[in-house]
Amino acid sequence: MDTPSRCVRICSKSYLILENGKVFLTGGDLPALDGARVDFRCDPDFHLVGGSRSVCNQGQWSSPKPHCQVNRTPHSERRAVYIGALFPMSGGWPGGQACQPAVEMALEDVNSRRDILPDYELKLIHHDSKCDPGQATKYLYELLYNDPIKIILMPGCSSVSTLVAEAARMWNLIVTLDDLEERVKEAGIEITFRQSFFSDPAVPVKNLKRQDARIIVGLFYETEARKVFCEVYKERLFGKKYVWFLIGWYADNWFKTYDPSINCTVDEMTEAVEGHITTEIVMLNPANTRSISNMTSQEFVEKLTKRLKRHPEETGGFQEAPLAYDAIWALALALNKTSGGGGRSGVRLEDFNYNNQTITDQIYRAMNSSSFEGVSGHVVFDASGSRMAWTLIEQLQGGSYKKIGYYDSTKDDLSWSKTDKWIGGSPPADQTLVIKTFRFLSQKLFISVSVLSSLGIVLAVVCLSFNIYNSHVRYIQNSQPNLNNLTAVGCSLALAAVFPLGLDGYHIGRNQFPFVCQARLWLLGLGFSLGYGSMFTKIWWVHTVFTKKEEKKEWRKTLEPWKLYATVGLLVGMDVLTLAIWQIVDPLHRTIETFAKEEPKEDIDVSILPQLEHCSSKKMNTWLGIFYGYKGLLLLLGIFLAYETKSVSTEKINDHRAVGMAIYNVAVLCLITAPVTMILSSQQDAAFAFASLAIVFSSYITLVVLFVPKIRRLITRGEWQSEAQDTMKTGSSTNNNEEEKSRLLEKENRELEKIIAEKEERVSELRHQLQSRQQLRSRRHPPTPPDPSGGLPRGPPEPPDRLSCDGSRVHLLYK
Repeated sequence: MDTPSRCVRICSKSYLILENGKVFLTGGDLPALDGARVDFRCDPDFHLVGGSRSVCNQGQWSSPKPHCQVNRTPHSERRAVYIGALFPMSGGWPGGQACQPAVEMALEDVNSRRDILPDYELKLIHHDSKCDPGQATKYLYELLYNDPIKIILMPGCSSVSTLVAEAARMWNLIVTLDDLEERVKEAGIEITFRQSFFSDPAVPVKNLKRQDARIIVGLFYETEARKVFCEVYKERLFGKKYVWFLIGWYADNWFKTYDPSINCTVDEMTEAVEGHITTEIVMLNPANTRSISNMTSQEFVEKLTKRLKRHPEETGGFQEAPLAYDAIWALALALNKTSGGGGRSGVRLEDFNYNNQTITDQIYRAMNSSSFEGVSGHVVFDASGSRMAWTLIEQLQGGSYKKIGYYDSTKDDLSWSKTDKWIGGSPPADQTLVIKTFRFLSQKLFISVSVLSSLGIVLAVVCLSFNIYNSHVRYIQNSQPNLNNLTAVGCSLALAAVFPLGLDGYHIGRNQFPFVCQARLWLLGLGFSLGYGSMFTKIWWVHTVFTKKEEKKEWRKTLEPWKLYATVGLLVGMDVLTLAIWQIVDPLHRTIETFAKEEPKEDIDVSILPQLEHCSSKKMNTWLGIFYGYKGLLLLLGIFLAYETKSVSTEKINDHRAVGMAIYNVAVLCLITAPVTMILSSQQDAAFAFASLAIVFSSYITLVVLFVPKIRRLITRGEWQSEAQDTMKTGSSTNNNEEEKSRLLEKENRELEKIIAEKEERVSELRHQLQSRQQLRSRRHPPTPPDPSGGLPRGPPEPPDRLSCDGSRVHLLYK
C-alpha cells in the first residue's frame, strides 16, 4: 500500500557550513529534516564560541549557530602596532575632544577581538595639534623621529591634514585625503579662481565680488565662517544672485553665536546666510542595525556620551566621532588582512619601517578593499582611498536647516526631495549671462545722410549734363570743361561712398563685410582723386604759368590740355596703385571692437557686452599713414597754390578763383574730419556723421561754387553762342591774348591817371604855400633906397631869409 504524500519542514542550510571549521551531520541526509543533528568542530588555532551541537526540530535548530574564533595570543606576548594621531583639542575645530575618546573606544573593541590581529595590539600616541599647521609640524616630526615606529598617521583638521598628507608620502605612511579640486575637475566643473585668507577675510570677499563669483564653496571653520559672512553682508554678496556651499558640521545656530571679533548683528548675519547649502557625510547610521563591533549606532552614542566629561553639544567633534571610530576598525581590518590574520600567510607588521614601500602598498590595497558595516554606516573606499558614503544635503530656510536631499556615492545616486527654496524663485546661474550685442548705426541718421547724398549725386549729374551740353560756349570752354566734368564725376563717386560707409551688420552678413569695406575705400579714394585732383591741376597750372619770370612770359600764350589731363591721370594712377597694393597685400576685413559690459536694469543676472564692427587690416595704421600723409600734402599744397593765385586773372582758366574757394573748403573739412573720425571711431553715429557730412558738404560746395555761377551767367546774360558764332556776329575775330593785354593796359592807365592827379594836387598845394610865404616876407622887409653915390646900399649884409627860395632847390615829397 503506497504512503500518502505530505509536506515536511527543513532546517536552515546555513548551519551546515562553518567558517574556519567543519560540520558533521547525523540522523539523516540532506536536507536537514526533523531529528537531524549537527556537530561543530574548529580548525587548529581556532576555538569554538557557542554550542558544539544543534538538533533540527520542526524546521528550527535547537541552539544558535556557533563560530570559530582564532586563538588570541596573551596580552603579555602580543606585539604592539602604534598609530600616530594629531587630533586638535582646541583651536578652530576642537574635534579631538570627542574623536580621541571614540578612537580609544575603537582600540579597546578591536584589541578585545580574538579574530582580528590576534598577535598584535593597536596603541595610540596622540598630540594636540590645536589646528595649527606650525604646531602640527613640530609634533609630526616628533612622531616620525622618535620611537616607536608609527604605522599610520591620523590628522585632525584640514590645515593639519594637508600638511601631514604632503609629508607622509616621504615616510611611506598612509593618510587618506580627498582632493576637492581633482574631484570637481573630473565632474566637469571649473574652479575659476581661489581666494584664501589668514585672519581677515575682507579682501578675499571683495575679490569675489569683483570677479563676479556666483557659486562659492567655503572651506573654513565655524569661527572663520562668522567673519566671512559678516564681510559678505557688507559687500552684499548674498541674495538671489549667489549661492554659498559650506561644511555641514557647524552648529545649527552658528551664525547667531556671539562673536566679539565681528561687528555684525544677529539679524544681519541671518540675512547674509539665508539660503546657503551645506553638505556633510552621514556620520551616524540611521538604521538600527548591528555594526562589526556588535553595536548599533544608538548604543555607540550612549557609550561615547558616558566617556565624555561634558555635554555632547558642548564637545568638539561629537558629530564626527563615529567616523573616527570606524576609521580605526578599517585600519584594523586592513592590518589584519595584510598580516594574514588567523594563521594565513602574510607579512610581519613589526617589520614595517619608513623605507618599506612593500608593506605600505599592501596596507593601502587592503584598506581600499575593506567593506563592512560601521556605526557611521556602510564603510567602503574608492580607488583613491576616499570614503564612499551617503552625503546629507541641507539648506538654511528661514533660519533653520532643512534636509533637501541625499547623495549615495557608492551608487552615484542623488535623491532630491524638491524642498529647496531660492530667494529669486530659481537657482542662480553660475555666472552672469553675457549677451553680445552689436552697436549698429542709427537708421534715421543713415537715411537722412543717404537722402542728402542722393540729392548731391543728382546735382552732380545735372552739372555734368549742363557742362557737356554747353561745352561749345566760349565762357564754358575757357573754364576747361573736361576738368570740371572730372570734378563732377569725382563728387558723384565720393557721395556714393556714403552708402557703403553706413552699411553694417544690420544690413549685411559677415561674408559681405569685406566687399563693403573695399567699396568704401575705392569709392572714396577715386572720388577724391578725380574731384580734388582736377581742381588741384587747374590751380597748379595757373600758379606755374602766371608766376614765371619775365623771360618766360611766352608760356602764358599757350595751354596744352593734355598736360592737365596727364596730371589728373597721374594722381588717379597713384591712388589706384596704392589701393591695389593695399588690397592685395593686406586686405580689409571685418574686426570686432568689444566695450565694457553694461548691466541692464530689468535683469541683474544678465550683462550686455556691446560690440562694434570695423573695417580694418593687420597694418591698418601704416596704410592710413601713407594714405592720409599723401592726401594731406595735396590739401596743404592746394591751399598754398590757391592763396598764391588769388589775384591772377586769365581767360584760359576763367574759374580758377572759384576753384581756389572750393579747395579751401574741401581742405579744411578734410583736415578736420580725418583726425576727428579716427578719435570717434568707437562711436559709430558720431564717426559716420562727421565723415559722411564732410563728404556731402565738400561735394555740395564744390559743385555749387564751380557750376552755379556758370549756369547763372548763361541764363542772365544770354551768352549761349559759341566762339564762332560770336565772331560772325561782331564781324571780327578778336585775339584772346590781345584782348587780355588791352584790358590790362586800360586798367593800368586808369591807375596811373589817378596817381598823376594826386601828385598834381600836391604840387598845387605846395606852390600856394610858397606864394603865401613870399608875400609875408615882402611886408616885413620893405625895399632899401638906393645910395646917392650910385653905389650899393650900405650897411651890413643881411642874412638870407629862411623863406627865400631864390637860387635854392625845392624838394617835393609826395605819396
